Amino acid sequence: MTRHLFLLTGAGISAESGLGTFRDAGGIWSRHDLDEVATPEGFARDPALVHGFYNARRENCLGAHPNAAHRALTRLQAGFRGEVTIVTQNVDDLHERAGTAGVIHMHGEVMRALCAACGARWQAPRVMAPADPCPACGRAATRPDVVWFGEVPYHMDRIADRLSRADLFAAIGTSGQVYPAAGFVAEARAAGARTVELNLAPSDVAGAFDEVIVGPATRIVPAWVDRLLA
Repeated sequence: MTRHLFLLTGAGISAESGLGTFRDAGGIWSRHDLDEVATPEGFARDPALVHGFYNARRENCLGAHPNAAHRALTRLQAGFRGEVTIVTQNVDDLHERAGTAGVIHMHGEVMRALCAACGARWQAPRVMAPADPCPACGRAATRPDVVWFGEVPYHMDRIADRLSRADLFAAIGTSGQVYPAAGFVAEARAAGARTVELNLAPSDVAGAFDEVIVGPATRIVPAWVDRLLA
């Protein structure tokens, strides 16, 4: 009997809401130099450029809406007779707006701001700029509360604990290219969990899963949830 579900979601679950994916053809990283907009070094060189990039992403997020896949996971969380852990690589808030509670954002949240000087966090304004003062310490050291390349993802101890207890691990809309998340399936298998991938196309680590379900997230995720709750 499955008592603990561990769900990892990636950009593919939000793609049908109009938010761009990262690694596929035409994805965000094919149009931007990640060294310039998604590293601490890039921010140090040109904070205005980085803030402009994330201001645009924040605007896109505000204009997007949860889709059927997000809503299906909310239904799963409400109806499953056991523990459901949802970890997302996404920095959008579509899970929360769909009604899902307790989502673990391992790569941070674009709708949140962080002070690089004192570590304070707060709800980000619609537009951020390099001169914005931190509301806690007053220093002009504010940045998006997102994890950049070269930084350690958030909540890794909590994630490792939940992975070790999972009976069923599911990766939804992930590329299988970004670590440490791409290694979660191996950790789950080592702990004895059954594993399933739900994706538009098989990921780079699809061979590590017991089952691979291919198709648009808005179709395959609700159907999979129906199966689990039946």
